[in-house]
Amino acid sequence: MLYSFLVHVVGPFLNLINGRPIVVGKENLPKGNYILVAPHRSWMDPVLLSLAIYPKKFAFMAKEEIFQSKFANYFLRKLNAFPVNRVHPGPSAVKTPVRILKQTDLATIIFPSGSRYSSKLKGGALVIAKLAGVPLVPAVYQGPLKFKQLFRREKRKIAIGKPITIDRKMKLSEENMAQISQQMQSAFDNLDQQLDPNYHYQMPEKPADDHF
Repeated sequence: MLYSFLVHVVGPFLNLINGRPIVVGKENLPKGNYILVAPHRSWMDPVLLSLAIYPKKFAFMAKEEIFQSKFANYFLRKLNAFPVNRVHPGPSAVKTPVRILKQTDLATIIFPSGSRYSSKLKGGALVIAKLAGVPLVPAVYQGPLKFKQLFRREKRKIAIGKPITIDRKMKLSEENMAQISQQMQSAFDNLDQQLDPNYHYQMPEKPADDHF
């Protein structure tokens, strides 16, 4: 119900105030489930990426802090979001998305850096992809990073790259994980260049009250 609201109400509203987004590379999307991996540049990333790739639906991994109120907990879960402790992730941080990818028709969106205040890619997405037997699909978003910026008519632009297939027999060694992380980062860089050769993302300063 709420996912339909996102698609049929929020999507058209964003198109009204900001115009239709530019989306390139949708032909690269696999037919089955997959993990969409992208740099985390805005709190709006999950919504904007989901709307661009609809009708495929997604589950989202989100920090558990935003689930604390009853309303937020209900709202986020209805949007297929599930909480993760960023300090002590625990087994569920892997088991939950693996179960979703194997047992439902939902793909997942994961930001490998884990935060808008870091560019270092972590290995969680690779582990989940290997266990679930699904590919990683790189994507990037360029455009307004805050809601009020949507009214400035700066175009929302999204590029989707070719899937990165993970061999299920591959050992999760530091070398192999570093190689896949580099492959993801190279894909992000190439997609950014494809959308705008002059694009440069300015990472925001980490707030003093964000201890993660």
